Amino acid sequence: MSQRAVLFDLDGTLVDSAPDLWRAANEVRATQAMPPMPLGAFRPVVSRGARAMLAVALPEHRESQREALLDEFLQRYARDIARETRLFAGMEALLCQIESRGVMWGIVSNKAEGLAKQVVVSLGLQARASVLIGGDTCAERKPHPLPLLEACRRLQVSPSQALYLGDDPRDIQAARAAGIRSVAVTWGYADEDTVREWGADRCIDAPMDLLDEDLLN
Repeated sequence: MSQRAVLFDLDGTLVDSAPDLWRAANEVRATQAMPPMPLGAFRPVVSRGARAMLAVALPEHRESQREALLDEFLQRYARDIARETRLFAGMEALLCQIESRGVMWGIVSNKAEGLAKQVVVSLGLQARASVLIGGDTCAERKPHPLPLLEACRRLQVSPSQALYLGDDPRDIQAARAAGIRSVAVTWGYADEDTVREWGADRCIDAPMDLLDEDLLN
């Protein structure tokens, strides 16, 4: 059965948002009289959510202290959300190929829907993405299948007619639970060797590899 929809995780799959999240984290560190942390130490946790990012940025703070700084972190991030955020290399070419085949594409992220929309609008993708599901759009978040199933419902496609690309094990778990073919990507924030152990239906190393694998047919 030919695929009618390709769904993407946002951070670490469709876009590289690590530099802007890192900047916001370092701004919070500065308010705590802490020096900047290197991007390399921060990047691996970007796909795990804001609390995980703050745990790395503020390792000596108690959980309650980090929780109190969560809103400030998100506000600082939202203030300049796409200063350096860009589509990953090769992603624009893939999106053009998907669109040229008449296949819909969309985004299913655990990022709050409002923040995800800001990123999408900042990158000029709002008219191209057929659906956007954020972490607070549904009653559940990934790895629960509900966000992916809601995306399929809005697109009026069955799960068997969709693909889901992600860079985190929760993406693969959600796709499996939803009955959607999963594609793990190695260009995101997880260690490449670990990605290959997640049990995804396919694993690709560059966006255009999706076409080489003939997954759209």
